[in-house]
Amino acid sequence: MTEIPSPRPDGEPQDSATTLVDILASLRDRVLGVSESVLSTADGLLVVADVDSVHPESVAALAAATLGVGRRMADQCGAGPLREVVVRGGTGHVVVTAVGDRALLTLICDEGLDLAAFQRESPAVVEELGKVLAADVSH
Repeated sequence: MTEIPSPRPDGEPQDSATTLVDILASLRDRVLGVSESVLSTADGLLVVADVDSVHPESVAALAAATLGVGRRMADQCGAGPLREVVVRGGTGHVVVTAVGDRALLTLICDEGLDLAAFQRESPAVVEELGKVLAADVSH
């Protein structure tokens, strides 16, 4: 289970952006195939990113559109509440997951994605991201 990173070595708490990036980096380190991640608002604005090659603002905007269409599809087809949208390409995957009602986690994964590890780790990561975001809003 992912835990919120501890305070900095000097004893001061980390700011929420640093904590969020640390959570994203931790997921990348624990799940083979996760190469980049973007956390955004549900309306497509970038919050934080752990990326090397993608344009995070573009990914954030596209994730909002993707999840919106996915929610409509799930509702129209009677599939229940949407959990995630997975795009499988020729050389990898993109996974968009709701983080509560107000945020989205987008993972860019290569073709070697360890799906079992992803399914095991992602719920805890989504929960921790939600806690940090909620705490940030309440302060």
